[in-house]
Amino acid sequence: MTPRYFTLAEANDLLPQIKPLMAQLLELRAKTARLSQQLGDLLETPYLDFGGPIPNALAQDFIVMETLLNQIRSHGCIVKNLEAGLVDFLAQIDGRDVYLCWRYGEESITYYHELHTGFPGRRPIH
Repeated sequence: MTPRYFTLAEANDLLPQIKPLMAQLLELRAKTARLSQQLGDLLETPYLDFGGPIPNALAQDFIVMETLLNQIRSHGCIVKNLEAGLVDFLAQIDGRDVYLCWRYGEESITYYHELHTGFPGRRPIH
């Protein structure tokens, strides 16, 4: 698949579609973390029925999470870090490939980073 390049305007125009998906993902991620911890406690139980409600809920939540991730990816952007809610959009600045970088909670895309630097290398878009 050929990578999709975004202008800053195109990437920002997608945020109203991506924000609610990311909100759901982050909520489910927190829920699955809690359930996983409960499951870890259950694994210490000698008479565990592994087909119980917690494993079933986890499986369903992971299916929903994968669906949400695919919906975000279908726009051509990249979910870089689910824990932090990071999404990158391939773009060109001054003739070189970069990622426009958005973090859940930010109103719009105001940062970019080089392909090899990631989030720690974020710089403001001028």
